[in-house]
Amino acid sequence: MTTDATGADVTEQALVSLRATADPRLRELLTGLVRHLHDFARETRLTQEEWDRAIAFLTATGQACTDTRQEFILLSDVLGLSMLVETVNGDRAPGATEPTVLGPFHMTESPVRALGDDIDLVGGGEPCVVSGRVLARDGTPLPGAVVDVWQADDKGFYDVQQPGVQPAGNGRGLFTADAEGRFWFRTCVPAAYPIPTDGPVGGVLRATGRHPYRPAHIHFIATAEGHTPVTTHIFVAGGEYLESDAVFAVKQSLVKDFTETDDPSLATRFGVPNPFRLARFDLVLERAE
Repeated sequence: MTTDATGADVTEQALVSLRATADPRLRELLTGLVRHLHDFARETRLTQEEWDRAIAFLTATGQACTDTRQEFILLSDVLGLSMLVETVNGDRAPGATEPTVLGPFHMTESPVRALGDDIDLVGGGEPCVVSGRVLARDGTPLPGAVVDVWQADDKGFYDVQQPGVQPAGNGRGLFTADAEGRFWFRTCVPAAYPIPTDGPVGGVLRATGRHPYRPAHIHFIATAEGHTPVTTHIFVAGGEYLESDAVFAVKQSLVKDFTETDDPSLATRFGVPNPFRLARFDLVLERAE
């Protein structure tokens, strides 16, 4: 006998259909997804028109993705999901560097650079030197650790947003720490910037009255053999939007001073104009289980 497709019956049938899923984790995820989606539709009394608009929105989000733009990551970011997933999975031991979101612009491979290289290939911004160490939690240096860096320029744009204006690889670098775990590079002080608003995610921000800005920051991914990688930022202390980051990713431990330095000997040592900004940031990794 055919079962009538009432609301409760549809949910139960959909859940039963998943019971044969061989992978237990996939079964758990799909079961939870179906249950919560169905509860959402019932709770909000989702209309057919609203469902159609949601499908059109998701379609447009996919169509906005390119090799250098990930609109779905941007959507996840502005809904707070990216940061929630990071928080759920980022329970770090005391002393380890706190993680934060990857963001939508890690879409191209960072060029390999030597320690001390300048990743600002355009110039014109306020010169800055970023230095630090990659360490284990007990303070032991991690020689040969790899530090992937990317940032917006002094006007708030990533290289992939301005092909033909910025050279490919501008603001990016892949560095290998020295025998004492140290890394350092030259760059410009990054600017706060709006996330892209010319796509479907921008429409969400406008519809909800939200601003699109992120506080000034530099991205890092640090990896070392035998240790858990960390994806994180450093945020420029005193900058705008630290209290209202459009993607909810600021953590106080990641806010660092970019100190104005007027020391000719240091400027000569680092090969930068004087005065310049100096930021220090150690990346502390947990041992992998």
